[in-house]
Amino acid sequence: MKKIGVIVNTKRPRAEGVLAELRRLAGEHDFTLYAENASMAEALGAEHLPVASFAQQVDVALALGGDGTVLYTARALHGSGIPIMGINLGSLGFLTSVGDTEMAAALDAIANQSCKISERDVAECRIFQNGTIVGENSSLNDIVLGWGASSRIVTLKLSIDGEPVGSFMCDGMMVSTPTGSTGHSLSAGGPILHPGIGGFGINVICPHTLGSRPLVVPNSSLIEIEVAHAAKELILSIDGQDEYRVEQGGRIEIRRSPHKVKFLQLQDHSYFSVLAQKLHWRGSSL
Repeated sequence: MKKIGVIVNTKRPRAEGVLAELRRLAGEHDFTLYAENASMAEALGAEHLPVASFAQQVDVALALGGDGTVLYTARALHGSGIPIMGINLGSLGFLTSVGDTEMAAALDAIANQSCKISERDVAECRIFQNGTIVGENSSLNDIVLGWGASSRIVTLKLSIDGEPVGSFMCDGMMVSTPTGSTGHSLSAGGPILHPGIGGFGINVICPHTLGSRPLVVPNSSLIEIEVAHAAKELILSIDGQDEYRVEQGGRIEIRRSPHKVKFLQLQDHSYFSVLAQKLHWRGSSL
């Protein structure tokens, strides 16, 4: 792995110093760096290369920033099979498994090919309006249907593999991958799904019933959400990006993508330690 593509959130306060360190370490390991942004390429002494061309040129991608940077990188490289290493320049960082102070260890691990590989499921979402497909996107984290121009509730019908599950008066509905289960889904009361789980989590947002609970279904399922009644346009958000407006009669199909995302992690990386650190789990004390 000698060719490394670099995607950086330059708005992070520590980005400038990290880029200088990365340039120095890359020189020591004789890595060739590629950057999607011309100014970043200059700062790194790298070759300027559009991210759409990474799949043909690079062996591994470094995503320097926060979880949003990792999600952007995963979407840009979807289907390429290029492994991603997230380096945290922010605060939360569930997906950025390496801290900026561990840059030297990360580059050593890439050079020695001693990284652990964590493969993650990706969801594919197709959007239909009046029976016609109007969009298709991949999601590493979550797909959320809701909000809109007013606070009025909507009615959403949920089906799994063609079997009706229920009709919900609510504010919206979200489907999360195991990777995304520690995000919006968790804040809405959903379960934490280990990345090794082959399933999707489904949460109804603020249902107008006490009988609705989060649901976990196999990742082989076809999930369908239909807007049965809405006096407003709904917003469909994919991995935190507002992508589409969905009207009454609109339908969303969600299924597992045939392409996984590969994350590179240091050998001492622990999923449960990350949960304890980021969620401040401390257990019970007597």
